[in-house]
Amino acid sequence: MRLTVNGKEHEVDVEDDMPLLWVLRDELGLTGTKYGCGIAQCGACTVHMDGFAVRSCQVPAASADGTEVVTIEGLGTPETLHAVQEAWVEHQVAQCGYCQSGQIMQAASLLSLNAEPTDDDIDVAMSGNLCRCGTYPRIRAAVKTAAQKLQEA
Repeated sequence: MRLTVNGKEHEVDVEDDMPLLWVLRDELGLTGTKYGCGIAQCGACTVHMDGFAVRSCQVPAASADGTEVVTIEGLGTPETLHAVQEAWVEHQVAQCGYCQSGQIMQAASLLSLNAEPTDDDIDVAMSGNLCRCGTYPRIRAAVKTAAQKLQEA
């Protein structure tokens, strides 16, 4: 099957029902997407498919065939961070950091759909992404900052 991930086409020989998470991590070596729970309840594995946030642990590889997949590695570069990544650094959101790639991908998806989210919008959109360190206030502040940065751009 052919997958387009971070703008590059890849041919992979995997079972149709293999979770996209394992294709990304084990077949393509993109380890920024994390395994958390395996049942789409924690958000650590969040990636974008055709611009929408999805839980890659529950997406069969065959479902990604013909779509545009973006992982944390494709969101920005070290030289040119995405506005959400910049805001995460500015607000020092991460503590342990394990959930942060999923958090960032969820926030970027939110902002692509809602340029001016309210606190409630942020809380609802981010509610499926769990942070054991409890950095939720900093996450909300970073999302607001990223929204401002994107509006100014």
